[in-house]
Amino acid sequence: MARVARPPATRPETTCYRAVVAYEGTRYFGFQRQAGDTPTIQGTLETALEQVTGQAITLRAAGRTDTGVHATGQVIAFDVTWRHPPDALLRALNANLPDDIAVQTLDEAHNGFHPRYDASRRMYEYTLYVAPVRQPLLNNLAWHVPTSNLLDIKAMQRAATSLIGEHDFASFGQPPQGENTVRMVTRSEFSVTFGSQPGQQVVQYTIEANAFLYHMVRRIVGALIRVGSGRLSLDEFEAAFHAADSSWPNQTAPARGLCLVKVTY
Repeated sequence: MARVARPPATRPETTCYRAVVAYEGTRYFGFQRQAGDTPTIQGTLETALEQVTGQAITLRAAGRTDTGVHATGQVIAFDVTWRHPPDALLRALNANLPDDIAVQTLDEAHNGFHPRYDASRRMYEYTLYVAPVRQPLLNNLAWHVPTSNLLDIKAMQRAATSLIGEHDFASFGQPPQGENTVRMVTRSEFSVTFGSQPGQQVVQYTIEANAFLYHMVRRIVGALIRVGSGRLSLDEFEAAFHAADSSWPNQTAPARGLCLVKVTY
């Protein structure tokens, strides 16, 4: 009796998944994976993915946030063989992640989806705590500006508004690759709440653009603080901005106040 040949084994197809991730970045050396045991967001996520799926996975991300920077809307993508619903993968990942990282949403995406190259805009928020005395509960989430004088938010907003549009932002950062320092900013604004004691402000700066230079948001915030405290006039701010001079001496705000909140596609 002739033996019936078995069809060749087929390799299970992988599916592309897109997820929104939130993290408190204080104890991590940025998003991008590094050599050795250096804790990073990417390395921690990839370890959890391997624990859940049994597959070594290299994920893609919308942005490589720096050491100490946070996110509520980081977008990642990865290709994996998974035979269960996406919500089961979300639950399994969160069960294997530390408390300071959590997957917020997870769905299938089209093959080849890239969180960075397919993005049209990114939004960041920077939080300032303005008060004579620091607030320990905000140490990791806001930049404490130790002053008894409230910042001039109106002057800061006028300076921030001048950033909207397509400009050369070389005075505020270096390109992550290449030499192009022109970016399109679509939103640049402040919101303020006042504390329970006199002289307390919680100031939040929101900026949205098609892309950002390295340290761009933190250098903008550093300059805007100088405007709000009267150490830099609006004319001086705009002159330095339009000079597009990468050597302009300017303070870079600490990483702890910065958060990636949204990526638009």
